[in-house]
Amino acid sequence: MRITDLMIQETMIMDLKAVTKEAAIDELIGSLAASGRINDPVLFKEMILKREAESSTGIGGGIAMPHAKTKAVNEPTVVFAKSSEGVDFEALDGEAAHVFFMIAAPEGAGNTHLRTLAALSRLLIDAEFIAELMKAETPAEVTALFDSKQAVEEAAKAEREAAKKREAAQKEAENQHRESDIAAQADQREVSAGASTPFVVAVTACPTGIAHTFMAEDALKKKAQEMGVEIRVETNGSEGAQNILTEEEIRRASGVIIAADKNVEMARFNGKPVLQRPVSDGIRKSEELIRKAMGGDAPIYRSEGGGEPKAKDAEKGSIGTKVYKDLMNGISHMLPFVVGGGILLAISFLIEQLAGEDHPLFQLLQTIGGGDGAFHFLIPVLAGFIALSIGDRPALMPGMVGGLMALNSNSGFLGGLAAGFLAGYVVILLRKAFAGLPRALDGLKPILLYPVVGLLVTGTIMFYLFDPFFSWINLGLIDILNNLGTGNAVILGLILGGMMSIDMGGPFNKAAYAFAIGVFTSSGNTNGAMMAAVMAGGMVPPLAIALATTFFKHKFTEQERKSGVTNYVMGLSFITEGAIPFAAADPLRVLTSCILGSAVAGGLTQLWSINVPAPHGGIFVAALANHALLFLLSVLIGSVISGVLLGVWKKPLERK
Repeated sequence: MRITDLMIQETMIMDLKAVTKEAAIDELIGSLAASGRINDPVLFKEMILKREAESSTGIGGGIAMPHAKTKAVNEPTVVFAKSSEGVDFEALDGEAAHVFFMIAAPEGAGNTHLRTLAALSRLLIDAEFIAELMKAETPAEVTALFDSKQAVEEAAKAEREAAKKREAAQKEAENQHRESDIAAQADQREVSAGASTPFVVAVTACPTGIAHTFMAEDALKKKAQEMGVEIRVETNGSEGAQNILTEEEIRRASGVIIAADKNVEMARFNGKPVLQRPVSDGIRKSEELIRKAMGGDAPIYRSEGGGEPKAKDAEKGSIGTKVYKDLMNGISHMLPFVVGGGILLAISFLIEQLAGEDHPLFQLLQTIGGGDGAFHFLIPVLAGFIALSIGDRPALMPGMVGGLMALNSNSGFLGGLAAGFLAGYVVILLRKAFAGLPRALDGLKPILLYPVVGLLVTGTIMFYLFDPFFSWINLGLIDILNNLGTGNAVILGLILGGMMSIDMGGPFNKAAYAFAIGVFTSSGNTNGAMMAAVMAGGMVPPLAIALATTFFKHKFTEQERKSGVTNYVMGLSFITEGAIPFAAADPLRVLTSCILGSAVAGGLTQLWSINVPAPHGGIFVAALANHALLFLLSVLIGSVISGVLLGVWKKPLERK
């Protein structure tokens, strides 16, 4: 497939009008939407911004490659655009972007399409080619340049493959005419000659795997060729791992380069100097990475138990960042149990109201979703994956067992948090304690010593110290919440509701939701007061956006108005993230407006003593509330406050 099969001329923008990054993204998405290549501009933009939040796709050299792989895409497409003025795209080199390639890939993109996108990424390393693109004045000229360039690249690739085949055939013919002793001597000379040539291996990977992965690969290969260094690069793209490194290659390499923004298989590099950098460094700092890998100037990777990378002297983040990362690992793995079990519980409560608690379907759904099913795993999974984040795989089992002990002892959510951190750091201490054992016992550590001793230590501390202590705190907290005066309850509701809008799915949002889940599970699903506050607070942002785009149309673009309609559905479903694209575009006005409305909604749920006995579902579980109409009224009031405030505050389009 030709690159120009995906880069259709109708979508090309030869004179980009945008002067800001957000506006450039909107203009490119607008071209995709106008040509029918995407079916949901809102979702597509959300995925584009999510990728930008991980690292800028302004790769430097005047190029920006915003990209996303999502179900919002109908057909694989690349939108080409150029800007004479340039756009500050937060590029890696700090320079303005003049050439843009917005890549839209559907979730089920075939291997042919993905390989074509990879080929496009590799072409953009050539600065002369980019200069030629900047001179192009029509879409037809752009198409001709790409067709010509790809033809040259394909011819060169074919010649390289033919040369390799000729060389292999020649060696085979020579080997057939040698005596065994002569062949052995020749092989030895070949090994010695190969040893004199520097050799490094690399792995490249980015979250979406359709652009940066292959640009980093090509940059490393080209720079290695210039430096006279032999290199093998494994790519972890959308098609999975390609050109997988062999054991012999890893053994022979003087160093390993990991240019990746996602996890890659690391255990195979045990004992090797491993240089771990973002994938963008593979593109822009390829020479530096290769030089350091050649000289072994990198931390030595140590793998124990098949876990995540452990390298001596590796750069560490702040304690707060590490704790947050570990906590989010636990919560993110727990959430599917919350949502799946919570929705089934909500349905069971509806059936109970209609048919009674003796109905077989009610009992079935309660068993699957409730304390004997999905909800039974909440605290063990939370604790286990916190421990896994800290101590790698050997800490998973002690963490999960500690979480189960917390569940059974009434120390609940708080006890589960403690169990996760305890098990993780117990395994880290055991690594240090067993470091002096003979190397012959290394194989026993991850399968015997760490699990058994880690479980014993974690279980003992949980049984004698943490479970009694956190049970006392947990039961005391539940008692306080159950006996809160109206004034204090309203204040707590204001805080929890407002937190749901501060970062819309980030740390504050997750902390508020986790607190409500803790109260919910610890009280046997009977105390849904805090859940009412966070659910109302989380429903407000997308609903407020929807209202603002509906009643203040002159202040939003046509695309934003279309996006606003989908926020009605997302808000009613308790999906706060629907407001993220708007918050990213105008954080001051959107966040401030939403936080105020969410706080009001959360406070009203406590003022009116509303209880929602389901952890998820939005309007679909509102009927379960003890005051269903008041719950909906709380959400409506908060949404109207935020929507009106945003609509009045936002500047009209003509004044931008």
